[in-house]
Amino acid sequence: MEIKVREEGPVAVLDLKGRLDLASGSTLKEEIKKLYETNHTAVHLNLTEVEFINSSGLGSLVSILKETRLRKSRLTLSNLASYVQEIFDITQLSHIFEIFSSEQEALTSFQSPVTS
Repeated sequence: MEIKVREEGPVAVLDLKGRLDLASGSTLKEEIKKLYETNHTAVHLNLTEVEFINSSGLGSLVSILKETRLRKSRLTLSNLASYVQEIFDITQLSHIFEIFSSEQEALTSFQSPVTS
């Protein structure tokens, strides 16, 4: 999996490309851990080019979300392919993660208060 990190204002955006599985999930967790250690509190994952995700990849995302909440940070996802969205729906993870249809919608949400 390729991971490209860029800054969009106060938000660290990670563009993911390829397969999200055990190996790439571990890499992604390490990348996000580095961001949190440098005081980033807003992270967005753009999944436009994620073509495959399995249970290990989902587990990595859940682990990342747990770490995010422990650090009182925020994580959003966007641009899920229909196959990936279906997996999130089947596993009920679509109710746990903040998922947006576009990156721009997600970035805009960081500018306005979140209702919980």
